[in-house]
Amino acid sequence: MDVSRRQSIQLSAGALAALSAGALQPSAAFAQGAPQPDKLVEGRLRTIADLPLNPDGSAKEFSEGEAGPIDGALWKTKGPPDIEFDYRKMKVKVDGRGTSILSGTLAFSDLEKLPRHTQITLLQCGAPKPRGIVKWTGVRFSDFAKAMGAQSFANYVRLTASDDYYLDEDMKTMMHPQVILAWMANDKPLPPENGAPMRLVVPFRYGARSVKAITAIAFTATSFPPQKGWPA
Repeated sequence: MDVSRRQSIQLSAGALAALSAGALQPSAAFAQGAPQPDKLVEGRLRTIADLPLNPDGSAKEFSEGEAGPIDGALWKTKGPPDIEFDYRKMKVKVDGRGTSILSGTLAFSDLEKLPRHTQITLLQCGAPKPRGIVKWTGVRFSDFAKAMGAQSFANYVRLTASDDYYLDEDMKTMMHPQVILAWMANDKPLPPENGAPMRLVVPFRYGARSVKAITAIAFTATSFPPQKGWPA
């Protein structure tokens, strides 16, 4: 069954809950739409796949021989594209909101000036799939932020996908050396189903935190307003 891009990203975060809904105890069934009990009851916790993290919280890195395709993508592109998939032609809106020197439209030629970075890490959803050890190529987000002139008071980042799905993250997390903006996977351009033309990779978080098909990046000092179509 084909699903929309937005539905697929929501599924990426909640697929395991849907898969396990049939196994829920009656006392927890209200979470799936049944009447809510009039008192607190014990429910069955869903099982989340563990991420193989290092003691310092960073993601484990793998050898090139272990890299391979992502298994079990939850969606596929259908119909005419709603975004330019060729990373060499991408246009990404950058909004500094008064916290970065540069704002405007980011092109691949701007990213080419930054140090190229490659890492081989696991992409793991909270559910068993999608999953895969992938060789990602792009630039570190920290290098991108410095190139934009992000100031010390730029405390938060918002990344928006082509369907207006967005992620708000604190700058400290985004400046981790394993957080990258990637346009290649396993030495090939990202395919549309895996986030072309460019996606975020946060290997020490579950896959739903790695926004696909990025169209806008914004910095702010305090907080962002709700985005159209999404709650606060």
